[in-house]
Amino acid sequence: MLKQLKIANYALIDKLDISFAPGLTIITGETGAGKSIMMGALSLILGEKAESRAIRALDKKSVIEVVFNINEYGLQHFFADNDIEYYNDGDCILRREISPNGRSRAFINDTPVTLPVMRALSVQLIDIHSQHSNMLLSSHRYQLDILDNLHSDKALPITYHNEYEKYKRIETRIHELRETNERRKAEEDYLQFQLSQIAELKLQPGEDIELEASERRLSNVNEIKNLLWQCEQLLEGDDDGMNSILSGLAQVSANLSNLNRICDETGDMSDRLETVIIDIKDMSRSISAMQNDIVDDPAELERIRERLSNIYSLESKHRVKSVDELLELQKNFESQVSEIADFDEEINRLEKELSSQQAIVEDIAAKLSKHRHETSAIFETQLKELAVPLGMKNLQFKIEFEKIPFSATGIDAVKFLFSFNKQQPLMPVESTASGGEISRLMLCIKSIIAKSMKLPTIIFDEVDTGVSGDIANRMGELMKEISKNIQVITITHLPQVAAKGDNHFKVYKQDTDESTFTAVRQLDNKERVMEIAAMLSGDKVSEAAINNARTLLNGN
Repeated sequence: MLKQLKIANYALIDKLDISFAPGLTIITGETGAGKSIMMGALSLILGEKAESRAIRALDKKSVIEVVFNINEYGLQHFFADNDIEYYNDGDCILRREISPNGRSRAFINDTPVTLPVMRALSVQLIDIHSQHSNMLLSSHRYQLDILDNLHSDKALPITYHNEYEKYKRIETRIHELRETNERRKAEEDYLQFQLSQIAELKLQPGEDIELEASERRLSNVNEIKNLLWQCEQLLEGDDDGMNSILSGLAQVSANLSNLNRICDETGDMSDRLETVIIDIKDMSRSISAMQNDIVDDPAELERIRERLSNIYSLESKHRVKSVDELLELQKNFESQVSEIADFDEEINRLEKELSSQQAIVEDIAAKLSKHRHETSAIFETQLKELAVPLGMKNLQFKIEFEKIPFSATGIDAVKFLFSFNKQQPLMPVESTASGGEISRLMLCIKSIIAKSMKLPTIIFDEVDTGVSGDIANRMGELMKEISKNIQVITITHLPQVAAKGDNHFKVYKQDTDESTFTAVRQLDNKERVMEIAAMLSGDKVSEAAINNARTLLNGN
């Protein structure tokens, strides 16, 4: 149940701290005193949009905090699933903070959470029913929700929703794959052409580097041979071997050998020079071999140039810089072509999965529909029994079913049809009921639902508008009856309803030198008498009104 409500710096409220008790709590106050402000603050806990204009003092944040005791409602799994601490005493603290710049933060047990998470929890803890909520009765979705909430197997609608969502996900995936497949197939010929152009070249990794080296060599055969010949002449000399580098080094080697006999300082120079001579002779042989290997081959040069031209053309076309990048592009084209074939196979697999999932959804939808039909007959009887004492003795009520293709809500389209007068045809509620009649119907529906749902708290915000006299008294009795199962908080202008309360709070405005603010206080027995008397007689409270108020209170 709701244990405590704290509001700070919100609209006309500077600071408010109210403690609630089980049973029926009454909230009264003149129009404009601030009751709707309290409801607006509570709606933030239900995940409604926060606005910075609701902040009273713009130099600090607004804070709305509620404390529930949830010991009896088995919600531990929700806290575990969302990584939120569950307090052992069963208390649950929900808080919204709104900063002057309009940004808001949400907390559950001091753990920051997203608004959808806060909303998912709060709707299991509190139901705020206002005059605006009366319009829900004409909503076919809401009518289905009523039937689903009244049935004993409340897990069935959840199971159906989950399986239907799975069906829609598969259906969406098939649609996406088909669209992609159509685009890919439109591109298939182009991809195949692009792929064949590259594949026909039968490229090898790094081939362009080797070809460019060969092209440079064959393009400069004469210059290469001339330079090699010059190198060989410098190293080996002419036929008699004179005036060459090697002949000069041989003479140096001989001189060093002679020096070794007469001069210790030359040391190992002779051996070192022998090593140099061996290397130069090996280099000379390599140069000679290169001269023999270098062949002027115009045909091979033309072949290389043609292949490089084809490679450069493809590189330019695809805006790449090497054969390796072309090979990577080839692999990508091959993958895309392969995917086109794979798409058909994947679509066929998903279509079989969709067909199986459709059978599951239709089976659960049929069970859900059967449950709704069973529940509807019981609900029709219960609603008429509750409505008669509230002044609707001629009420006729029928739930009309139409079978439709399965959708997010199942295979049922339902329509609640009412008649409030004899010989009047059954019609949708928005076409036949007055505001007061809709209010009474909704109160009856909430009473029926309260017995089957584990909902800690329900708030009626002036749901009794448009009624008076004995009907008002009976509506109060019905709220009192509901409060035996769940905590009920009622905002009312009717003294007959106010007198039924176990606890009574008054909302009023106070003025200071600087501003006006909303305040709330709990009334004791004497104050309750005077408040109800004022509700009966207006500003001038008569002795008769006081006696009447005592009579109302004593009768409850």
